[in-house]
Amino acid sequence: MPSKAYKYAIGWFLLFTVLLLVSAALIFADKIGFSYESIRQYYLGSEAAFSTAKTFNGLLKIIVPHIFAFGLFVMVVLHFLIFTGKRDTKEMQIIIYSAFITAFLELFSPFLIIFGLDFFIFIKLITYFFFNFIILYGIFILFKSIIYD
Repeated sequence: MPSKAYKYAIGWFLLFTVLLLVSAALIFADKIGFSYESIRQYYLGSEAAFSTAKTFNGLLKIIVPHIFAFGLFVMVVLHFLIFTGKRDTKEMQIIIYSAFITAFLELFSPFLIIFGLDFFIFIKLITYFFFNFIILYGIFILFKSIIYD
């Protein structure tokens, strides 16, 4: 049975995680947008919007700090899931693999977009939402465990 201090720490972590996801969604919506065309324009540029295409080096400067942040964030959320009743279940394996695969695809799909593979615009959009869903599902499991365990 988790201690009261552990439950408070996890509770605060969950609150800040939700705030992080909400602020990330607001920034994504403002900066890139949630449509195929807005993502395409963001990465490939638009004469109508007077925006230039992203370059490999430009993307690299954005992606490098995000690699560490995503990896650490996913690892912390998944680490806390070990202390729930879901440990050693098939569901946990699916959550772990899905979280890392979607994070990887979301981070690296922009490189494929700028190299002309427009299909990865859909991958970027789908993995963005799926990654957030997986993290929110993990948060739900954690919240449930600190309330009922």
